Amino acid sequence: MTIRVLLADDQALFREALRTLLEVQEGVEVVGEAGNGDEAVRRSDELHPDVVLMDLRMPVLDGIAATARLRAEQPLVRVLALTTFDDDEDVFAALRAGAVGYLLKDVTSARLVEALDAAARGESVLQPSVAAKVVARVASMPAEAPPPEHPLSDREVEVVRLLAEGRSNREIAGALFLAEGTVKNLVTSVISKLQVRDRTQAAIRARDLGIL
Repeated sequence: MTIRVLLADDQALFREALRTLLEVQEGVEVVGEAGNGDEAVRRSDELHPDVVLMDLRMPVLDGIAATARLRAEQPLVRVLALTTFDDDEDVFAALRAGAVGYLLKDVTSARLVEALDAAARGESVLQPSVAAKVVARVASMPAEAPPPEHPLSDREVEVVRLLAEGRSNREIAGALFLAEGTVKNLVTSVISKLQVRDRTQAAIRARDLGIL
């Protein structure tokens, strides 16, 4: 499947560099660009991308407000935040607005393509430093009393701990010496057993159950 991507960033030079980087990647098609959040929403409605790579700090309409509009008006479009900033306010505002992932602009090209692929499938994708912030924020909240036992196998516990660090399926496979397909199945099993929607919620639920 070819992933259709819309680039939303107010820096034309960065958009040009990002387009050049992505156009040589197999399975990725850059269908358009936008220089502010309002334009991103309009262009997305015209072009129907699978994923919008969204900068957060833009004129006219910022990336967080644009993300909230896309979630309300175009719920099938996934938003992946790609920004320079990883302060708590931006991270949690973007996730609350509906972004499925949060990456920093120093991400590697391989990691970015993996993230686009995951986002297109509706999976959450977090930079490791951002994943740590999410887990830390949840850890500071009062937790519900956990049941005496959790439903995960030992291998699934290993997987969810790496998920909480923001690792991709490929990185988890390398760390555990497993095939990437096996890891994908384990992640699916973890999400199902913990009765959550995505990888981020799986990490949060695992913390509530005392696994992390």
